[in-house]
Amino acid sequence: MPAPRSLSHGPPALLKASGPSADMPNSPLGDIANAFHFDASLFARYLRKYSEARGVVRTEGKIASVLQREADGFVEALQMADGTRVEGDFFIDCSGMRGLLIEQALHSGFEDWSHWLPANSAWAVPCDHGGEFTPYTRATAHASGWQWRIPLQHRIGNGHVYCDKFISDDEARSVLMNKLDGAPQADPRLIKFTTGKRRKQWNRNVVAVGLASGFLEPLESTSIHLVQAAIDKILTFFPDRGFSQRDIDEFNAQMDFEYTRIRDFIILHYKLGTRDDSPFWRYCRDMEVPQSLLDRMSLYRRHGRIFREGLELFTPVGWLQVMHGQGLRPEGYHPLVDVFDEKEVLDFLGNIEEVIGKCVEVMPSHADYIARHCAAPKMQVNQ
Repeated sequence: MPAPRSLSHGPPALLKASGPSADMPNSPLGDIANAFHFDASLFARYLRKYSEARGVVRTEGKIASVLQREADGFVEALQMADGTRVEGDFFIDCSGMRGLLIEQALHSGFEDWSHWLPANSAWAVPCDHGGEFTPYTRATAHASGWQWRIPLQHRIGNGHVYCDKFISDDEARSVLMNKLDGAPQADPRLIKFTTGKRRKQWNRNVVAVGLASGFLEPLESTSIHLVQAAIDKILTFFPDRGFSQRDIDEFNAQMDFEYTRIRDFIILHYKLGTRDDSPFWRYCRDMEVPQSLLDRMSLYRRHGRIFREGLELFTPVGWLQVMHGQGLRPEGYHPLVDVFDEKEVLDFLGNIEEVIGKCVEVMPSHADYIARHCAAPKMQVNQ
C-alpha cells in the first residue's frame, strides 16, 4: 500500500496557538478564527445537566410504539415499553439513523447520496497520546477511504472511514489499529451508515434533528453545525397548533439548502483526488457529480471565481483551499488584476508573509497555550 496522503486543506503543521493581547488591540491575531476540539460525550452530559436544571424532564425508557391520530396521521403519543404514555403536540425526533418517528412512523423518505459519497462504514477508537500535541484535525487518505485523528487533552480520537465494497471490515480495522499514536483505550467500534438526508425533515408535527434527519460523512465534521442549524430554524418557524404547511415547507427548503451545499463541498474532496492506485479512488475520480458542483467547478476553472450563496456554511476561502489545494487550476484570472503593477502585488504578498511570520514568532506552542489557559483537570478515561 502506498504511503498515506493528506486530504486536509488546513495548515499541515501549525503548532502555535494564541489570541490577541490586551496591550496589542490591533494585532492581526485578533482576526484569527478559532475552532475547538472537545469531548462530545462530556459536552452532552453538560447540556443535559444544564437543561434539567431549567425544567427539562428526562424520561428513560424504550419506545414500544408510536400512536398517530387517525384523521391526519399526526403523532399523538409515544407508548413506552413500561406502559408509560408520553403525549405531546410537537415531537423532535433525535432517535438517530433509525428515525423512529420521522421515518418508521411517518415514512418521510430518504435521499440516498452514496453514489456521490460512497464511504459507508467507520471504525472508531480512542488512544493514548503520542508525539506532538497538534491543534488541528488530521485527515489521511488510505486505499479505500481515510483516517481521522483528533487530539484532546486526555486522549486522541481516531477513526477509519471507508467503503466496504472495496475493503473488508476486518482489513479496515487492521489499517486503523496499525496507525495509532499510542495504546488503544477501548475496543474499536464499528459504525455503518448511508450518506443522505430525509426528503422531509419536518413532517406533520414531527421534526428530525441530527442523525434522524440525515448524515454526511465526517470528513468536514459538519454534524454539530447541522444540529445547531436545525435548532435555530425550529425556533424561527416554531409552530402553533395549526402547524402551517407553508412554514414547514420553508423549513424543509432551508435545511435542504444546508445539506446540499455541504454535500457538494465534501464530494469535491473526493472528485479532485489525484491518486489512481486503488479502485476506490479511481471510482471517486471518475464518478458523476451533482450539477450544482459542476457549475461551481466550471466557474472557478474559467477565471478563478468563487461565490458564496446566501449563508451556506463554507466560505470562498474554504472552497479555494480545496479546489486549488487539490490541483484544480483556473485557465485565466480576473482582468482587473492587470491594473496593478506586478511588483506592487508581490510587495503586498510579501508584507502579508512577514506579518504572519512575526505573529508566529511570539505565539506559544499549542501545548503551552493549553497548559497556561485551559488545562483540563485529571479525569478517569471512559468515565
